[in-house]
Amino acid sequence: MNMNDTPQVDDGWHPLADPQASPTELSVVIPVYNEEAVLAALFERLYPALDALGLRYEIVFIDDGSRDRSTAILGTQFELRPDVTRVILLNGNFGQHRAILAGFAHCRGERVLTLDADLQNPPEEIPRLLAAMDQGHDCVGTVRRDRQDSAWRRWASRAMNRLRHRLTGIEMNDQGSMMRAYSRRVVGLINQCNEMNTFIPALAHQFAESPTEVEIAHEARHAGESKYSFYRLVRLNFDLVTGFSLVPLQAFSMLGIVVSMLSGALFVLLAGRRLLLGPEEGGTFTLFALLFLLMGLALFGIGLLGEYIGRIYQEVRSRPRYLISAILERKP
Repeated sequence: MNMNDTPQVDDGWHPLADPQASPTELSVVIPVYNEEAVLAALFERLYPALDALGLRYEIVFIDDGSRDRSTAILGTQFELRPDVTRVILLNGNFGQHRAILAGFAHCRGERVLTLDADLQNPPEEIPRLLAAMDQGHDCVGTVRRDRQDSAWRRWASRAMNRLRHRLTGIEMNDQGSMMRAYSRRVVGLINQCNEMNTFIPALAHQFAESPTEVEIAHEARHAGESKYSFYRLVRLNFDLVTGFSLVPLQAFSMLGIVVSMLSGALFVLLAGRRLLLGPEEGGTFTLFALLFLLMGLALFGIGLLGEYIGRIYQEVRSRPRYLISAILERKP
């Protein structure tokens, strides 16, 4: 067992580049954040499902700075199944996607599958994804059947799917499902990217040569509560749009041109009216309304521009995406 007790910066790709050098056929990467209520049930279903595959596999848990007993539970599970279990402990909460990136940097499998810990995507569906990869696909997404989420989450997901497709051109029918499978080549390309904020399914889809999607079952959350509030969902989708497309900036530029032309035409109209008909007594509130509209558009544009500048600011600082405090693993 290897356990490093000092925080370390880790942004590289540790497994050997040659798949032949590793006996691991499948890596399952699972980010964990305050999931003590569901981990026992996850273990009871995940390990038998993977054992039944007859593959050489590993499970890489990434504890994303949990404040409950998740870390201790993962440590106990490692002691029970050290042959197939690895645990990466992050030194703080860095977010789901950065936690997955930490798992990508340390996994050894020729195929890599990501899975949430909340059991909404059943581990028993894993063979569906592997069967699609057997057909030659290097990136397998999933579409949740009969989603058990609240109505507003389903509506928001459909709306953001359509918006994301129009803005980025990335075709994913269910971007919110994190149960996905990738080839070693796709994971290797993702590991070469150094951007601070990214959306892994979209990034993998761009790198894939033959992406596809399969339909899987969906269950209600086994225990605990979702870590994605309405604000975090909006923030995630905003990161997705601004991280993969310049369309928002281009569209706002066009809007600015149109508004400027209309404002100029209105000024000419009002000036001509004043010269020909004299000053008018009414219309003050109309002008105020127009002014507030233009001010709102200007503030929105400043915020949109600030979002892109903020992303540039984060990149140029070149800070590590995550810090690892310890790794529990049994050396080969």
